[in-house]
Amino acid sequence: MRVLILGAGPAGITAAQSLRELGPAKKLNPEITIVSSEVGPPYSPPAMADYFQTGCESRLYWQGVDVCERLRLDHRSGVAVQSVVPERKCVVLQDGSELAYDKLIIATGSRLFAPLQGYDLPGAYNFKSLTAARELIEHARRGEVKTALVVGAGFIGVEVALLLRSLGLDVTMVEQRWVMPHLLDEETAEFVLDELHRRGITVRQHTEAICFIGRDRVVGVELYDGEQLVADAYVAATGVKPNVDYLLDSGLDIGWGIRVDNRMRTNLPDIWAAGDVAETFDRTSGEHYVHAIWPNARAQGEVVAEDMLGYATHYAGAERMNSMKHLGLPIIAVGDTSGDRELRWRGRNELRKVFLSDGKIAGFRLAGDIRGAGTYRALMLRGSDVSRYGEQLLDPRFNLHRCVSP
Repeated sequence: MRVLILGAGPAGITAAQSLRELGPAKKLNPEITIVSSEVGPPYSPPAMADYFQTGCESRLYWQGVDVCERLRLDHRSGVAVQSVVPERKCVVLQDGSELAYDKLIIATGSRLFAPLQGYDLPGAYNFKSLTAARELIEHARRGEVKTALVVGAGFIGVEVALLLRSLGLDVTMVEQRWVMPHLLDEETAEFVLDELHRRGITVRQHTEAICFIGRDRVVGVELYDGEQLVADAYVAATGVKPNVDYLLDSGLDIGWGIRVDNRMRTNLPDIWAAGDVAETFDRTSGEHYVHAIWPNARAQGEVVAEDMLGYATHYAGAERMNSMKHLGLPIIAVGDTSGDRELRWRGRNELRKVFLSDGKIAGFRLAGDIRGAGTYRALMLRGSDVSRYGEQLLDPRFNLHRCVSP
């Protein structure tokens, strides 16, 4: 059996690893080829900030630099895919060559989504790949850039701003809403904003950038009101989009990402999708969208391998969950930022919010003190009715043993 994996991120590598671990029990030892557009060993994108700050490679290369050799993978590094041709069961590469497959796993992740003219000019950087990020960091370490302008203050934008500031750059951020608007409600975001200010980062909220200025190279950013901002380097951190452009003529069912079922199967036979490129369902709400975080990608990769090998399996659903690791202030965000009832407590340096829908936890936001996060998450995933606990839920010492199973 020839298995072709497009993408060497967490979903692709996890699928390959699971195939190797589970295959022998099914008397299967597939030939596995993995294709990656980036040069070098598979790495962990969430670990890039730590890597640039500490130089430690163990977290960046989370499965080791020799993972492809250990898993006996034919790793095609630095190779871009042009198209997928399901009727011929082959993938066409940018150089015109073809790779045949019996089973195909699409795990090509996401790319920068920057709806701003000029984002692709030299001088505008992004942190969606190790190669692109490394170029800016090297310029900063050589003292070639002193100031940076980050367009976008979402999760990636904040991580980038903190990293650049730690390297000694003067950093300004521009965000058309508030800090981390897709992850945090505005009140919780105030804690992030205060910490960014404390670190010396300038943040201009409710400020919309409309384009990067420049002909051959970026020389500034123009705002909606006509003001122009200049810096030595510019970072586009306006969001991400699944890498699906090369699939538009493939016959795959594509929305924002590749739509899959609860076994990560696409609408076409012998093709699965996993990770940031896959449009899956939410574990609690049932709604379909792309859940682009590391734990989801790994879980999906495991399900793909199990299903491909014939095991009875299904995907339990994705979660919306994230936490800030480099802010210096503990913050965790899980699930929705609203519900039909909101429980709230705020202290001087702490904020606790639990959002309920029909008596069940739909999401929560904790800042300053994240005790209880595990309990809230367990209750949310179980779908427990917690309405009878009321304000008691806000106690950081609230424990599962006080709860009755639904």
